[in-house]
Amino acid sequence: MVSRLPSIALSVICLAAVAGCGGEDGSAPPPTTPPPPSATSFSVTPCLNQIVPGTGSTVAGLVVPDTVTINLNAPSGFPNGRRLEDPVIDLTFAVIFLNLDVHPVDTLVKLPLNPATNDRPFRADFPYLALPQGNPPLSGSDTATNFSFVDQPLSAYTRVDRMGMPAISPALVGGPLKNPFNDKDPANDAAGEFVGEFTTQLELLHNGLRDDLVAAGFTPCSIPR
Repeated sequence: MVSRLPSIALSVICLAAVAGCGGEDGSAPPPTTPPPPSATSFSVTPCLNQIVPGTGSTVAGLVVPDTVTINLNAPSGFPNGRRLEDPVIDLTFAVIFLNLDVHPVDTLVKLPLNPATNDRPFRADFPYLALPQGNPPLSGSDTATNFSFVDQPLSAYTRVDRMGMPAISPALVGGPLKNPFNDKDPANDAAGEFVGEFTTQLELLHNGLRDDLVAAGFTPCSIPR
């Protein structure tokens, strides 16, 4: 079967062939300027400096220090506190990957990828977590109030992970710094100790995923260097 190229493609091929043969007098063709290479490295400074709607804070201001804060005078819901039903990962990825001037902060939340609700409803009273699946053995008859809380001193525990803002430690701290980061405190974050690491890891993620975001119809917040 003979394929048929569009007329504009044929025109381009013909022009390229003529140019390759030189001018009508057989002289060498004029030099051409090669197209600039596509960017392979991107700056995430615009990502970190963009304001997260409804917070009055930049992305950098929300992740440094790595803590979840709450303003009792503002509506609750991540990043103002964290409710059990909040889609924290979708919201976090939106603010570190997408241009918030183009996409609403809940863009990824609205994608039909996650279940609409928890598989079992959350309880309205303490401890609020949904009941477990199946019929596990229960200690005591009153499952809403019968809890045994440990009262050991802090020295009896070893910290293995910092549970601050979702995805920050897993996504924005590289392997060699995992343990040093988890051993430090928010005061070290506020002093800027890990800002460079956050930026480096976020740039690596954008360098690897930016073309996929664009292909999916999103406008990333990073810009070519």
